[in-house]
Amino acid sequence: MYAENIMDHFNSPRNSGEVKDPDIKHKEFNPFCGDQIELTVKLRNGKEIQEIKFQGKGCSISQASASMLTEIVKNKNIEEVKKLTKEDILDLLNIPIGPVRMKCALLALDTLQNGIKIYEQYTKKK
Repeated sequence: MYAENIMDHFNSPRNSGEVKDPDIKHKEFNPFCGDQIELTVKLRNGKEIQEIKFQGKGCSISQASASMLTEIVKNKNIEEVKKLTKEDILDLLNIPIGPVRMKCALLALDTLQNGIKIYEQYTKKK
């Protein structure tokens, strides 16, 4: 049985939707189960997450993880966000996650960190 906080975020996701004119827009999916997450991010001065929203579909773990992640990264420097780890996400979820569900739990973090990498590569080329 899932923890109450996971079901709360799954049933009433925080920061659901899409940011208008995002600096970062990135989507990833888990090919093993079909979960999808798309994150849109507006940066302040190209360095700090001013606004972040997500859209997706999938299991309660992937969607709750995305909701929780968007809450903790708001107003953080992207350098801090790049340092977030699997353990940080597991601490947020606060339930044991087996190997099969690990990709679900980490999908939002992977999506955000990969989106930041693409953004940084693109802005360095300018």
